[in-house]
Amino acid sequence: MQINNIVSGSECRVQFRAAYENRYTWDGDFPGYKGNCAWDNGSRVLEGSFELGRDLKVSVMGINDEVVNKAITSQLWEVSVHRVRRSFEETHKLNTFTAGDINSIGIEIIVGGKNKGDLYRIKDNTITMVYRHIHGTLVTIYTKNVINTVNGYLSKSYSSQYSNPTTGEKSSGKNHYVDSFVPLYEDGPLVLSQRVIKTESFQQNPPSQQKFTFFDLNKLK
Repeated sequence: MQINNIVSGSECRVQFRAAYENRYTWDGDFPGYKGNCAWDNGSRVLEGSFELGRDLKVSVMGINDEVVNKAITSQLWEVSVHRVRRSFEETHKLNTFTAGDINSIGIEIIVGGKNKGDLYRIKDNTITMVYRHIHGTLVTIYTKNVINTVNGYLSKSYSSQYSNPTTGEKSSGKNHYVDSFVPLYEDGPLVLSQRVIKTESFQQNPPSQQKFTFFDLNKLK
């Protein structure tokens, strides 16, 4: 089977690189920023402030609930680390890429070399699926909708599932994300303004929802 000039079983480093480099990232002179934040789980609302430095270190102030403070910190750091611009060769120099099967989600990219065992799917110059082994855990991410900017795409809605890499057994409830972004200033970098996470029930844990909101945003001087 063939799609977008890729034949199953062929080497597809060029095509995967194009999708990788189409991701939206910040310029190297990203200044860092600060603002206010709120967390809402449907029954509690907590508000505070935060600062994300040029070095991507996050501080959340005014929220004394340790779990919520950590959750807000985690979301800000997670988003920012994906905005860091790293060259394709820096990240994937020691990997090989081979086309696998093709379905409605996209073309399967089978990784060999350093990260052998990882998989991706690409479609319309976008990474639509990530299947990666990270710190002894298998994470699978499916991107459903993206925001196309003049500087690449941002994931708008997507899901993530953590599993045991040996057995494939789920180790958490599936998370469903919806993200919104705003420019930090006129023609400035796009930063997270809201993230809603809906988590499916898992074992004894019922389904849940968290909403993170970031507002009154200003770049650091």
